[in-house]
Amino acid sequence: MRPYTFKQIQTFLEVARQCSVSKAAERLFVTQPAVSMQLRQLEEAFGLALVEPLGRNIQLTAAGQAFQTYATAAMGQFRDLEALMAEHVGLQRGRIELAVVSTSKYFIPMLLVRFNRLHPGIDVQLNIDNRENVLGLLTRNETDLVVMGRAPSQLDCQATPFATNPLVMVAPPDHPLSRRKNLPFSALAEYGFVVREEGSGTRAAMQHLFAENQTPMKVVMGMPSNETIKQAVMAGMGLSFLSMRTIRHELASGHMALLDVQGLPQINHWYVTHLSSKKLSPAARAFKEFLIEQGAALMDTWS
Repeated sequence: MRPYTFKQIQTFLEVARQCSVSKAAERLFVTQPAVSMQLRQLEEAFGLALVEPLGRNIQLTAAGQAFQTYATAAMGQFRDLEALMAEHVGLQRGRIELAVVSTSKYFIPMLLVRFNRLHPGIDVQLNIDNRENVLGLLTRNETDLVVMGRAPSQLDCQATPFATNPLVMVAPPDHPLSRRKNLPFSALAEYGFVVREEGSGTRAAMQHLFAENQTPMKVVMGMPSNETIKQAVMAGMGLSFLSMRTIRHELASGHMALLDVQGLPQINHWYVTHLSSKKLSPAARAFKEFLIEQGAALMDTWS
């Protein structure tokens, strides 16, 4: 068997997750030919095909599926090995694989800047995605720490709250509900909502809230980002349910109105999470402690 590299395995695993060479290239910040070359070299090393075309995308062969299972486990063990070796280095330098849900992008960069001032030798690799995909990274042990708005219930993990996450109903400023006080939740039934895509934590929280209040949720359109939703609300496309952490500028400028609905805001929390079996490096432990000790105060000042 010919030699193969970590880079080739990492490239294969990203292609397997995305079922697409082009999407994998985007995620890895390389060209499509570079991804194709890494795949080809890996297949040549083992002397068999790991992927095959499926329309405009790709699918794994039987060998590719087996390779994905063992490669995922092996890469997780190597990350644990790196964490173990990092114990001998301490906090002078290090690397953290951090995955965060997309709503947290409104405050995570600020927190990373503050953390970097304390530990300039630590490199943080940031992965931003929706809750479903971030949970996948956590499940496969492909990240050290995760920041999310709802602790996973199906995984053996440690989830520590470090800041509040108030969720509210918003509308364009000229909406008829924006002038009413102490609205019953049922008043929302006749209005359409622009919502996050399936797999989003905000979408799941919203669906649970409407079900809990026995109120039908009328979805006008699903959108993949808070920024697009905010623009849609301001344009009058519908109401929405968003984290207060994401809309401070729009509320302050008067481009969006906060609805006074009974039972809201819904106070959730932001969690820093990792697998219970995960051996955290000194760098990852330092960032977790930083979030728990300083995250809430910094976020309250920022957003």
